[in-house]
Amino acid sequence: MILATWNVNSIRARLDRLLAFLARTRPDVVCLQEVKVAEEEFPHDALNAAGYLATVWGQRTYNGVAILARPVPVAGAAPASPFVDVARGFGDGRDDEARLLAATVGGVRVVSAYVPNGKTVGSDKWRYKLEWLSRLGAWLPGEARADRPFVVMGDFNIAPEDRDVARPEEWQNTVLCHPDGRRALEAAVGSGLVDAVRLHDVGPGPFTWWDYRMLGFQKGNGLRIDHMFMTPVLAQRCHKTWVDREERKGKLPSDHAPVVAHIEHE
Repeated sequence: MILATWNVNSIRARLDRLLAFLARTRPDVVCLQEVKVAEEEFPHDALNAAGYLATVWGQRTYNGVAILARPVPVAGAAPASPFVDVARGFGDGRDDEARLLAATVGGVRVVSAYVPNGKTVGSDKWRYKLEWLSRLGAWLPGEARADRPFVVMGDFNIAPEDRDVARPEEWQNTVLCHPDGRRALEAAVGSGLVDAVRLHDVGPGPFTWWDYRMLGFQKGNGLRIDHMFMTPVLAQRCHKTWVDREERKGKLPSDHAPVVAHIEHE
């Protein structure tokens, strides 16, 4: 099983690139963030033609998460949906933004997450980010059971350590590297979940996001803010991870690059 996560920063703007990535990489499951369209505007037909079905929690202009997967073959009948037990948000009645989508695919519980950016430290949006991470931490124990193949992946908008930042001195105390944000992320996912990328690369890097405005990619000024956190039972089957830097190059790239993992069969 090949898993991938990618903040596409608008599915409309990045559809051609997404289709090319699917054709080249052939992932089994892809989590998307910042699709920025309502569900009825999501390009289901184009993705179906490429061999993928999608479950989507959309939102116009902002946010929006999706999970793509291949249909399940059924003898003598049309292929079936690969998604089981689809759930939106934390289920606490406070989900006013489309940021968390879960589904079971091929026996693996998959979560696409888009953590708030926080804008500026000390702002209302920063407090919302920390609160959102606290809610994630309260929600995860019921989902990420030790005996369950589980992965939460997406754009977490936090570089956990200085080795996740090409130029730590430039980013210290920003919303992406602030100690309070790092502690909030550690509290949410650090107990019982494994950082899949760090299984195979101790750093510095690899980086997954480069700021458009600062020519970050051209200057090598990247951060690792897109992550895959797995239960140990799934992480022990993860024998390779990589960041597809090619998707940050060329025409109309997202500011994020996909993170990909190869999971061995049981």
